[in-house]
Parts: sequence; C-alpha cells; structure tokens
Amino acid sequence: MKPKIILTGDRPTGRLHIGHYVGSLSRRVQLQNDPSFDRIFIMIADAQALTDNADNPEKLRQNVLEVTLDYLAAGIDPERVNIFIQSAVPELTELTFYYMNLTTVSRVQRNPTVKTEIQMRNFEANIPLGFFCYPVSQAADITLFHGTVVPVGEDQKPMIELTNEIVRRFNATYGETLYEADILLPDNKACQRLPGTDGKAKMSKSLGNCIYLSDPADIVEQKIKSMYTDPTHLRVSDPGHLEGNAVFTYLDAFCRDEHFLKYWPDYKNLDELKEHYTRGGLGDMKCKMFLCKIMQELLEPIRERRHYWEQRIPEVYEILRRGTEEARRVGQQTISEVREAMRINYLDDSALQDEQARKYSPAE
Repeated sequence: MKPKIILTGDRPTGRLHIGHYVGSLSRRVQLQNDPSFDRIFIMIADAQALTDNADNPEKLRQNVLEVTLDYLAAGIDPERVNIFIQSAVPELTELTFYYMNLTTVSRVQRNPTVKTEIQMRNFEANIPLGFFCYPVSQAADITLFHGTVVPVGEDQKPMIELTNEIVRRFNATYGETLYEADILLPDNKACQRLPGTDGKAKMSKSLGNCIYLSDPADIVEQKIKSMYTDPTHLRVSDPGHLEGNAVFTYLDAFCRDEHFLKYWPDYKNLDELKEHYTRGGLGDMKCKMFLCKIMQELLEPIRERRHYWEQRIPEVYEILRRGTEEARRVGQQTISEVREAMRINYLDDSALQDEQARKYSPAE
C-alpha cells in the first residue's frame, strides 16, 4: 500500500518570511499532528542553494541555523518531524545522478519555474549546470524518502510534475520501486502566491519586499505602513480598487471574522470592509493598521518561541544531527532498493557472484 509520507523543505538563503509561512510552513505545523501520515521529513536544502551561491558558502553556513530556528519558532515539533540537512545525505546526490539519465535537457528547459528563476538570477547567458539540474535533484529529494505528499506553493507544481514523470520512467524501465507524489496546496487561494509588500508578484529576499517571521514588532509595523495599495486612491473619498492591492491580498490571506470583533468592530467581516473601501470614504492607513494588528497577533508567539530556541543553540544542532542521521538511514534503504531494481548492486548480489564464479571455474 502506498505510504503517506511528507517531504518538504526550504533553501537556507536567509530567514523565512510570511510567504514561506502561508505557502507551506503553517500547513506543516498542522500536518505534524495528523495521525494519518506515516512520516514527515523537512529538508534544509543547502546543496540546492549552492547551485546559485557556490561563491558564498558562508551565507548558507549561517542560514542553516536561521532556517532551523524559524522552523522551531513556527511550531515544528522535532519529536514528530525529521529536520535534516540535504548535503549531509550523500544518497541524494547518487539518486540525482541516476535520474539525470531518465530526463532530457529539453524537458528541463520547458519547466516554467526554471525559466522564471533563470530570468530572476540573470542566468540566461551563463546557466550553472547545477542550477539547471536542480529540478532533477528535487525529484531525488522527494523520492529518496518515498515522499507521497509535498506541501508547497503553486509555483512548485511543475517540479512535482517532473518528479512524477521521472518516477514513471524509472518504474517502467526497472520495475515498480518508487511512488508518485501529490502536491498539497494552501487551502486559501490568496496564500498560494502572496505578493511582496511592494505589490510585486512574489515575495523575495533579493527584492527586499518581505516580512520575516523574526522581524521585531516595530519593523513589522513599519513595513505594513509602507505597503503598496491602490495608486489611484489619492483621497479618502476616492473609490478604492482591490486588484493588485497588497494590503487586501494580505487581509484575504490572514484575516478572519473574529479579528473584526477584536480590532475593528465597525465591520462584521472582510466583505463589508471591501465594500466600504471600493465605494470610497475609507483611508488606506486605517486598513494598514488593522492588518498590522492581525500580523502582530500571528507573529508574536513565533517571535517568543524563536527567542526560547536562540538561548539553546546546542540543542538545536542536536535536533539537526538526529534528524539527519534518521534521514541517512532511510536514504540508504531506498538507495539499496534502487540499486537492486537497476541491477547495479553487484557487491550485494550473491546470486550474481555465484553465477559468475561457476561461469569461469575450470570444468571438472
């Protein structure tokens, strides 16, 4: 029977922001308490991050800890979840190499996520080979742990599609060994592609348009006050527009009816607020301050848990050590299955060795 195993993770290129939180991190916290799942693996993808940070490994060296602290601050329970470091599991590299023979350059080139990220990094003229191949590496990440559920944002759907193509090709070539994976998107559509505070299509560290999970309260307030709204809403009396308005996109993602009762009882729900804003007579700053109260309520316990773990760094590294050791144990078992399916387990195949010994032994 197909297992229910979650595999997900993040590149340690900086602290995690609320885009990560609504995209998959909050879902991971929920799922760790779901008894229907057999295992949960969360990977700190430092090897993948090296594909476009090869000249600055110190950045990753520092951020492995930052990402782990953000996981624990968000509520990930290391007793229920295996947090591990990608580069410390060499079986991932081996499996990636085998998968490279099961896909083509043109197939990777057609991947829309790869195209977008190549443009974002200005790699059009000079693409590092490791970066180009990272979708194949991601397939290895998922399948080494027999991951069957991958909670990610909508932009990762092409990656899961390629993973499943590789799985089907492997199983057709070598026999049924691997499982296809299902993508688990956020329930709230506004969470699937949360824009940056500047209204850009994607929240990005490099664009400086992020609200980080670890941002102090005053920084969060400052960022929300400067958020992009409706450039045509020049006066309070002007009708406002919701489309492209980052404040209302964030309210769609984070606001609940009970927030109005607590912070803005003039309205019953978000629909009422939107109706007032679009007909005119409601200023942007009032909406921003309402959003700020909601975000502070969300982030304050996260900041408190992060402070707790920041005082216990040796324990954090022990969590990483235990999680990585377990990941290696599982990875070694899967690689053994893969080698057997591919018939390249020469040193473990006693039947092969006996057969060849008979073949070359002198006739009696």
